[in-house]
Amino acid sequence: MNFKRLETFIWVATLGSFRKTAERQHTTQPAISNRIAALEEELGVRLFERESGHVYLTRKGYELIPYAEKIVGIAQQLKERADHSASLSGLLRLGVSETIVHSWIPSFFCELHDKAPNLDVEITVDASGSLREGLLNRSLDVAFLMGPVPEPHIENTNLCSFPLIWVASPSLGLPDRALTLEELAVWPIITYARNTKPFSEISRKFRELDDSPVRFYSSSSLSACRQLTLDGIGISTLPEGVVDQELNSGCLVRLQTSWTPSELAFTASFPKHPRNPVANMASNLAVQVSSLFEERRHHGKLSKEVKNDNSTFFLKNLTSD
Repeated sequence: MNFKRLETFIWVATLGSFRKTAERQHTTQPAISNRIAALEEELGVRLFERESGHVYLTRKGYELIPYAEKIVGIAQQLKERADHSASLSGLLRLGVSETIVHSWIPSFFCELHDKAPNLDVEITVDASGSLREGLLNRSLDVAFLMGPVPEPHIENTNLCSFPLIWVASPSLGLPDRALTLEELAVWPIITYARNTKPFSEISRKFRELDDSPVRFYSSSSLSACRQLTLDGIGISTLPEGVVDQELNSGCLVRLQTSWTPSELAFTASFPKHPRNPVANMASNLAVQVSSLFEERRHHGKLSKEVKNDNSTFFLKNLTSD
């Protein structure tokens, strides 16, 4: 039985389109049609119904697709065992949330290059909602996004999480005490794009205020949000791990507030079928790199706290003397 025909059968069933399958397998639509026709002739059954430009599995097609997936999956595992480096070549279409770009993605690519030096990577940086769509329409192989993606055919693996904190330029001269939402609302609220979960939560909270009109400066670019905040245009809630350098240098100050949004939790998500060993490898590697990133950040926090405690202890003893 022709392995390529079985693989094509799976992709047409997954994408519901001969054209999309042709793009995925880097061939022509007539070639895909010929493969399916040859497989149907070999099996003696009709696998697909074609209607108004759409392709649907027949009842027999639904019955046979699990067997095809099993055969192709075993064949891929066999090739991986025989030549592991060959299984980690080709093209990886990777979607990444910008929060990840500004944290541990450079370390990820260093590790990825060492593990799969023959792999080409096509990177898409976008909002999590768009990355989710990319996974569902199969234009992405794997995505690091605010997840999980609640679809039965998507595999989700937990990555890191980022607490959101309120920050501002010291030029605004905000008081060093707990600030109410009403006091925050005096300034423009610089935040994520309107189609994101953080914006929805933040805007809903501020809309609860009775007499305080709120101005939102929303952007799909985390870099733009950070720069506007650095320039003193308004206040912002940003991922803590993304603005560590600015906080340490004093370019931004962390605000004490009565409320902060929920932390951002990220997952590595990819379609379970057809099996993609490169996507699975990238997901596992992201777990390792993000875990190391969190450990280093936590260790840095502890070191800073110990240093501050020691300084306080020294000053207290110096004063008492």
